[in-house]
Amino acid sequence: VLSPWLWAAAMAAESAPPPLRPGPLPVFSEEGFGEKFLRKTRENPLVPLGCLCTVGVLTYGLISFKRGNTRRSQLMMRARVLAQGFTLAALLGGMAITAMKSKK
Repeated sequence: VLSPWLWAAAMAAESAPPPLRPGPLPVFSEEGFGEKFLRKTRENPLVPLGCLCTVGVLTYGLISFKRGNTRRSQLMMRARVLAQGFTLAALLGGMAITAMKSKK
């Protein structure tokens, strides 16, 4: 039976030494807001679609509220919550897919 100190020393001796010099750092090109927005939209098109739906339903609900149509206004606020939930699910799903791709 090896003591914990001897076991740790034996395990350390078996592992490979770290590299002496780090590898070259990757070079990234500057990406503007518009280019990044288009790239992210192509990667996960459901998020901007969900955002647009949320804004549309919210706008229609506020217009209905201003006109005094409380029933339609309440319906639109509930639809807004559903649209926000869809957007959040699309965002999380896109993040999960991106994480799975980066592990490969």
